[in-house]
Amino acid sequence: MRIAYIASGAGNMYCGSCLHDNALASALITLGHQVALVPTYTPIRTDEESVSIDQIFYGGINVYLQQNSFLFRHAPSAIDSMFNSRMLLKWISRFTSATDARELGPLTVSVLQGEEGKQRKELGKLIEWLKDSYRPEIVHLTNSMFVGFAREIKKALNVPVLCSLQGEDIFLEDLVEPYKSRALQTLRERAREVDAFIATSNYYRDFMMHYMNLPASKIHTVRLGLNIRGHGESTSVLPEEPFTIGYLARICPEKGLHLLVDALDILIRKGCNVRLRVAGYLGKRDQEYLEKIRQTISERGWKDRFEYTGEVDRAEKIRFLNSLHVFSVPTVYQEPKGISVLEAMANRIPVVQPSHGAFPEMIEATGGGLLVQPNSPAALAEGLESLLSNPKLRLQLGNNGKDAIHRDFRDDHMAQATVELYQRYLALTRAERKVKV
Repeated sequence: MRIAYIASGAGNMYCGSCLHDNALASALITLGHQVALVPTYTPIRTDEESVSIDQIFYGGINVYLQQNSFLFRHAPSAIDSMFNSRMLLKWISRFTSATDARELGPLTVSVLQGEEGKQRKELGKLIEWLKDSYRPEIVHLTNSMFVGFAREIKKALNVPVLCSLQGEDIFLEDLVEPYKSRALQTLRERAREVDAFIATSNYYRDFMMHYMNLPASKIHTVRLGLNIRGHGESTSVLPEEPFTIGYLARICPEKGLHLLVDALDILIRKGCNVRLRVAGYLGKRDQEYLEKIRQTISERGWKDRFEYTGEVDRAEKIRFLNSLHVFSVPTVYQEPKGISVLEAMANRIPVVQPSHGAFPEMIEATGGGLLVQPNSPAALAEGLESLLSNPKLRLQLGNNGKDAIHRDFRDDHMAQATVELYQRYLALTRAERKVKV
C-alpha cells in the first residue's frame, strides 16, 4: 500500500504528535508498506530516526508571508523554494517559541479553508506532488487543522483521506474571537469531506465526535504504540531515599508542573525525603513560568531537591526514567495522548495521574498507576505518598505497567490497526468507483 502521511513539524521542539507520526510511519514501513511522511511548516524533529521525506510543504515562512502579503501569494516558485529551505526553517525555529494560538486566529481559519484560503498556492504544490510524483492510495492527515486539504486531494487523486485527532481542541479553544467561532465552524464544515478520523483514545474519540459534530461511524480509536526497543531493560535497583519523582513533558502551565511542585512541598513539610527531577522542552514563551517555579522553590527552602535537566533525546530519556521511583505529569487540561506516561510505564515506573482525559482508560488498560483528583496538589501529594510508603504496591504497579505496554501498546500493533482502517476505506472507495462506472 502506498501511503502519504501529511505531518506537521513543531519547529525545534520534541512534540507528542511528531513522535507519534514518525513512530507510526516507521512501523508501517516495517510492515512492508510504502510511506511518505511529508513534513509541513518545519522539519519534523523526533528522538528516533526520522523517516520523513526531504521536501517540506506549507513551509512556515511562506505560510506566514502569504497570510500577510498579497505579493507573496503570487511570488514565483524560486522565492517559495528559498523560504522552504530545511536549513533556514530549522534556523528560524531556534528563535521561536511554541505556537501561541492567541496570535494565529486569521492564519488558522485560512489554512482550514484550504483552496479558499490565502495559502491555496501551497495546497496546489502539495497536490501536484502527490498526483504527479508519489501517487498514493491513501492520504493520512496528521490532525484536523488540515481538513481543508481533503476536498482538493480527493478531487485530484480520488483516494480515501483519513485524519488523526491529536489534541486540536486545546489549540482552537485558545483562539480569540471572532476567529475561534469561525475556525470551529469551518472545521465542522470541512470535516464532512474527510472519510474517517482516528483518535488516540476513547475519551478523545467521544469528545471530538461532539466537538466536530461527527457521526459515531466516522471516528475510530487506535491505541498509541511505542517502539519498545531499549525500554524496560534496566536491572538497576534504586535506593529508597531520596524518593525521586519525575516529570517529562513540555515545560508550560497546561502540563501542570506547578501542581507537582506544590504537591512536593506538601510532602517535604510532612518530613518526606523526596526530590523532583524534571525534563522537557522549554520555549521562550514559558521561560518566565519556569523561573517563577524556581523562585517559589527557593523561597520554600528546598531548591537542592529540584533538578531541571533540559530536553532529552531517546537514550537520555530512558536513563532519566530509570532514575525515578514514580512519574507524574498532572496536566491541567484533559490530555488526549500522554505518550510520556506510556514510556514511564514501559520502564517499570508507576505513574500518578489526574483522573481526566485519556488517563483513566490508560490506567485501566495497564494497571500501571494511580488516579487522583485533577488540579489538586493535596490529592496528588496523597497519591505520591501512598507509593512512597508502600514499595510493594510500587513494584506491583510498575510490573503491571511494563507488562501491559510491552504486550498491548507496541508500535507494530498501532500500525496494524491503522492498516485495517486504511483497507476498510480503500475498499469502500473502490466500490464507489465501480458504481460510478
